Amino acid sequence: MVRRGMFDAHGEPANYWSTHAAGPAGPCSEIFVDRGSKYGPDGGPDVDEERFMEIWNLVFIQDQVDADMRILAPLPGKNVDTGSSLERVATVLQGVDNVFETDLFRPTLEVAERLSGRKHGQDPHDDVSLKIIAEHGRAATFLIADGVQPSNTGRGYILRRMLRRVVSHARRLGIQRGVLDEVITSVLQGFGDAYPELRENAAFVRQVADSEEERFAATLRQGMAQFEDAKAHAEHARISGDAAFKLHDTFGFPIELLEEIAADEGLSVDTDRFAVLLDEQRDRARAAAKKVETGLEAGSVPGTEFVGYREHEAESPISLLLGEDNAELGVAEEGARVRVFLERTPFYAEGGGQVGDQGIIRTDTGSVRVIDTLPAGEHGIVHEGIVASGEVRAQQPGVASIDVPRREATTRAHTSTHVVHWTLKHLLGEHARQAGSLVEPGRLRFDFPNPGPVGTDQLEEAEREANRRLAADDPVKIFETTMHEAKSLGAVGLFGEKYGDLVRVVEIGDYSRELCGGTHVHRTGSVAVIRLLREGSIGAGMRRVEALVGPDALREIDAERALLRGLVEALEAKDPQGAIERARRVIEENKRLRSQLGSLRAGDRDALIASLVAGAQDVDGVALVVSEIPGEDPGGLRDLAQKVRDRLSAGPAVVVVGSGTDGKAMLVAAATAAAVERGITAPALLEPAARSIGGGAGGKDILANAGGTDAEKVPEALGGIPSRVRELLGGR
Repeated sequence: MVRRGMFDAHGEPANYWSTHAAGPAGPCSEIFVDRGSKYGPDGGPDVDEERFMEIWNLVFIQDQVDADMRILAPLPGKNVDTGSSLERVATVLQGVDNVFETDLFRPTLEVAERLSGRKHGQDPHDDVSLKIIAEHGRAATFLIADGVQPSNTGRGYILRRMLRRVVSHARRLGIQRGVLDEVITSVLQGFGDAYPELRENAAFVRQVADSEEERFAATLRQGMAQFEDAKAHAEHARISGDAAFKLHDTFGFPIELLEEIAADEGLSVDTDRFAVLLDEQRDRARAAAKKVETGLEAGSVPGTEFVGYREHEAESPISLLLGEDNAELGVAEEGARVRVFLERTPFYAEGGGQVGDQGIIRTDTGSVRVIDTLPAGEHGIVHEGIVASGEVRAQQPGVASIDVPRREATTRAHTSTHVVHWTLKHLLGEHARQAGSLVEPGRLRFDFPNPGPVGTDQLEEAEREANRRLAADDPVKIFETTMHEAKSLGAVGLFGEKYGDLVRVVEIGDYSRELCGGTHVHRTGSVAVIRLLREGSIGAGMRRVEALVGPDALREIDAERALLRGLVEALEAKDPQGAIERARRVIEENKRLRSQLGSLRAGDRDALIASLVAGAQDVDGVALVVSEIPGEDPGGLRDLAQKVRDRLSAGPAVVVVGSGTDGKAMLVAAATAAAVERGITAPALLEPAARSIGGGAGGKDILANAGGTDAEKVPEALGGIPSRVRELLGGR
């Protein structure tokens, strides 16, 4: 069956495609398959689209329409936009009821069935959860294999929501164990042959998914406890926006998930109030992080020709001179902070991770020391600096000179960044793509996705491999080409960057090709050496490597050698190997002495506990121990209080110990179960004492602590404990 685009009886377009705005449009032809009376009544797709399943669509884009869908004129260039649903075609050809019963989905659906003990098609609510596990699990597998990482923004947020919905729906089906690993295995088995990148990145996909599942499982446990509380306080079957915001802000509970779970319980969520609270929080965050506006991007600024790839110095008039407040100036005198625009400049403007150049702009009447260079407007470059001598004027001829040694150090670092990028992908896998970088003179910082830390052995191997690449002294070629040609060469671009039709490619040897606008050395050998300093986490699934290059790396190596010599001398060893052996012996001896000291202290501790137990006083049938323990830390006080209480556990007993150290007061109370039954809880016992030391008390019935700022009041606070015991007993 074909439903064609046409005009209805009133002359209005029917079955007609548009963008719902002024622009191209045209009639559609939709191709349907009648699956028979088993799936619904006759009458065509307008009556039942379960029976009449659309498998193909053709849009004849031939008209130009206005915003009110009036056809203005035929398009000069007509075309047909066509597309088919592979899964719907498979549904028809395989004779199954829906896409989830096809061989594309069925294996993954069976994983969810096996883990949950539920069967698809028996319960509508179960079916929703089973389908979500299968569909979201498959989509997430492809996303991660393509390099997407769970995050709180953009595509990473979509992935995070998918993974979390899989986990939450697994819990609804009673699956309390991890589910993603088996779901992903099913997807890899089903699609790995057609999409080999899935198999290539299988370990990475599993690591990312398992890590996200583990984190969200903890969030879910905490959040569900809070949800039960919010449900108990819901008014008119509606969870308050304040409760929803607390779940989101404090416990990381997604609002979408909250709405789903609430709906299952017959509740709604006050999303309007939630949105207000979320906007207020975002406003506070924006205000706290607000940066000084340059005012340049929004305004009209002159364009600048960049000549810095081939020149370190250039003559140019000052096309625009601005003050610190962006007010246009005719002249600026010595000491003034200025922003200078030139018609042509050798100064590289910050971009692609590379910092802007520094240097000097000289005129006949003065000079500007350039501190930073930044992009401005569409094609402008702004030189930020201070008038170092005399005065400078707008439209005055000048000579701009960069700090050449600084540029060369930055250039070495940028080429090294490309080498490090290739090395990490080579060792860790294709997923270790650049997610961000900072290229400074002699040093670099490189961010990349990885589900866990890069081990010391891997980091050392990465450093060795990077230095092998530098030592090969490969040529660094730079050329411009079309985006299509660059992609065909395997050139790598940075996620989030916008590129035009013509791109600049930096090629190192035969192994690295990247789209890059930065400055680079001519041969890798001129970098000399890379020293990887450290590797660490900058967020879930995101790692950062920092490195020094060239002379800066050599200076670091010299400093490490000097440190090693100092350690050898301090340990009275002959050489580094001897120092290692000597250090091990010192550590072992230290452990032995600490053990002996601990035994001595334990003996003293046992004697103290016995003394406190023996000195317990009777207060209306309750054994009470109160003592100040000078110099004891909070952990020691808690341990002592519990051990004394345990010695008195045969009946009602309470123990209160305190200490004042470095001007801070600390009290700990411990109570036996029998004491709690008589009305004496540890937090209640400490309340007056906590106030007297200038603090508050908190904890459980059998163990609580209080901290304060007035250490001198500890004796007074402890002195009031017996009367507080009597007060709590209340004659019981």
